[in-house]
Amino acid sequence: MDLWKLYEMMLRSRLFEESVTRIWNEGFISGEMHLGIGEEGIVAGIVDNLEEGDAMALDHRGTPPMVMRGIPLTSLLKEFMGFKDGLCGGKGGHMHLFSREKAMVSSGILGSSGPAAAGFALAAQYQKAGSLAVAFFGEGTMNQGMLLESMNLAVAWGLPVIFVCKDNKMAISTVSSSVTGGNLLERAASFGMDSYEIDGSDVEICWETARQAAADSRKKKVPSYIHAHCFRREGHFLGDPLLRISKNPLKEIGGIAGSLLKSSVKLKGASVSGRAGSMKTIFSIVGKTARDQIIRPRDPIAVTREKLNKDKQRLENIESRVKAEIDLAVNACSKQGTRGKG
Repeated sequence: MDLWKLYEMMLRSRLFEESVTRIWNEGFISGEMHLGIGEEGIVAGIVDNLEEGDAMALDHRGTPPMVMRGIPLTSLLKEFMGFKDGLCGGKGGHMHLFSREKAMVSSGILGSSGPAAAGFALAAQYQKAGSLAVAFFGEGTMNQGMLLESMNLAVAWGLPVIFVCKDNKMAISTVSSSVTGGNLLERAASFGMDSYEIDGSDVEICWETARQAAADSRKKKVPSYIHAHCFRREGHFLGDPLLRISKNPLKEIGGIAGSLLKSSVKLKGASVSGRAGSMKTIFSIVGKTARDQIIRPRDPIAVTREKLNKDKQRLENIESRVKAEIDLAVNACSKQGTRGKG
């Protein structure tokens, strides 16, 4: 394991997504933007254990794996901006990405990474001996039938798949524990897979766990499950209303207070106790979001940087080089025009 390499992989993804954030805020990227900021330790640990011929099925946060697997930054950014020479002709945006060369595909359909990864792994059994597939998804997706069916088939057919669950304890705007029964690690293990629960902010732990899972997939031809805890620093998407309210409660609450009050006193509808319960749930979720922002669980990049901090000059060299690379990609897209025509 090369911790310096892992740090550079994570940093490149972080700085790229921070640039994407700025461009989105300026209005040059249309639609929603789901970032993987906070998930870099999980992704780097997995990607660094992949070999040529391995495949990845991604969720709607596919940018970090794409960046770390070597997809050109300009190709990704042009895709997000809608340029015809983007990765997918400017038609996929940031959620629906595809690279034939790297055997990578992403989708905005929750749970679809399971069947896609199982398909990649089934193909590998016939065409690419020793190759494996990875499926990335969130913990809310563990309640999707097609993902569970994929796990079942992967075990039954001996498919070399690593199922990676990125758990931030929130399913969009719903606290995951309120809609999920049982223990997800035990749920995955019940299929007969080796299952691991790890701290996603520690890239070394992520790397070691991925190494074991990858070795089992290649040699034993069996699937495995990794449940990695993380903190999504930008909420579900850029402009997440829960995040806006938690950061500026007085300003943001004012915009929705009227609607909440109107719905709570409406003659028709739920009972008084039912409405009170709903209001309690809303403010409970807002409170949780605010607490998370104050506590700020460990950042994988900050954690790794602290471990490498003894060699400050090497850190500065890496950070300067990566920043220059990101700036070059952003400038190349800026020169092409302000908005794509995909």
